[in-house]
Order: sequence, then structure tokens, then C-alpha cells
Amino acid sequence: MIKIGLTGSIGMGKSTTGQMFVQRGCPLHDADAVVHELYHGEAVPLIEAEFPGTTGPLGVDRAVLSQKVIGNPEAMRRLESIIHPLVRAEERKFFEKAQSDKADIVVLDIPLLYETDAQDRVDVVVVVSAEESIQRTRVLERPGMTAEKFEAIKAKQMADAEKRSRADYVIDTGKGLEAAARQVEAILDDVRSRFAQTGE
Repeated sequence: MIKIGLTGSIGMGKSTTGQMFVQRGCPLHDADAVVHELYHGEAVPLIEAEFPGTTGPLGVDRAVLSQKVIGNPEAMRRLESIIHPLVRAEERKFFEKAQSDKADIVVLDIPLLYETDAQDRVDVVVVVSAEESIQRTRVLERPGMTAEKFEAIKAKQMADAEKRSRADYVIDTGKGLEAAARQVEAILDDVRSRFAQTGE
């Protein structure tokens, strides 16, 4: 089973591109979606025990939790020590199901793939990218987004040019959905042929 790591900076179209892989039969594991579920389920009592007052009837209050961990590396490490093992456990369940379903390729959607050295856990990396002007326009159209917030988010992410240089494949989403879909198909064809030749 070939593991594709899918990543890209904010506003590059990663989620839309991920669905293009799903439409072509590739199961997708979305790390952000898993964390969202954990914040309403299994992680709630663990986070409340470590950070009292950060949860309520609806689960983890992200705004309150953020105030406790942002700018506090030690608190962030404690939070990650709770979340990361749970995410990995869900990832293992995902792999087991994909194998039982006989999937030949799976996609791991990992926003901070290079920042967390997750490239070592996948066989190939696909970076979703677009021109900065397109990225900025997309992000600033989001509700509640400001130029200052956008710059703060970008500052935490590896530069797009660096991601592109390290990727096995780059999908340019600035040319429209059809062009991106063609790039997805070409990548799947190439990955299958590469791994068939190496016998991996």
C-alpha cells in the first residue's frame, strides 16, 4: 500500500485536492478532522485534566485552550503529548481498514507535514500550491480572516517555495479545478508505475 503525504500552506486548495484523490478511489486520512473529532470526544477528559477549565458540554473550547498554550512552548508540548498518540492510533485504524478494503494507494492529509517531519512516514509527498496573490485572495475571503491573521498563520508554516523544492510532486491549483484534477490523475499514474517497477 503506497502512502501519499498531502500538504500545502493555508489557502492553497489542499482540502479540495484531497477530495480529488478520494474521487479516484484513494482513502484519505485528514489529521485536522481527526483532531476536531477528538476535541469533542476521547481527548476531552484528558485535556481537562491537564488544562482545567478548557472544556465544556460541547467538548474542548479551542479559544480558551489557545490562550493557555499559544506562546507557551512547554504547554504546547503537553497538549501535543495528549493529542499526537491519539491521532496516530486513529491513523493505524485507517491503515487497517484501507488494507482490508484492498486499497493500493492511501492519502494522508497533513497540514504541517514538513514542520513535524511526517515526510518520513510516507512514500511520496505531494505539495498543493498556487501563486501568492491567489493564496492571499482565497484566504482573505474566509469569514473572520484579516491580513494580520493571515500573516501570523503563514509565519508558522514553512515557506511555500521550500515545500515545493522538497516535494516529489507539486499540484498547481491556480489554474482551476479541471487542471488540478488532471494533475492528480497524472500523479496517481506515475506513482503506480514507479512502485510497480521497483517492486515496493
